[in-house]
Amino acid sequence: MLADDQNQAIDAEPEDSGLTLEQLTSICCVEREWVIHHIEEGLLSPPAQNPDEWRFSSSMLSRVRRIVVLERNFEAAPELAALVADLQEELETLRRRLRCAGLE
Repeated sequence: MLADDQNQAIDAEPEDSGLTLEQLTSICCVEREWVIHHIEEGLLSPPAQNPDEWRFSSSMLSRVRRIVVLERNFEAAPELAALVADLQEELETLRRRLRCAGLE
């Protein structure tokens, strides 16, 4: 990661304004085309129609990171990686609900 990329990542505040496409690609070490392809395939949900207006939340950042790891480390097909990410997210949601209910 270049020094400018690190500054860009540090300056990003995903909870407030969201990450731009460029910040997301820099942080996740993916190409712009990778993100666009995954959006076109329905594996990522675009926050807006126009890529210049896209702002990605911290939860989307986590999802992209999960998919990238699955695709790179396990050579998973994009569709399979997205399905596994869906299941991981659902599992986290269920665990959080159990904790809130005092059942875990």
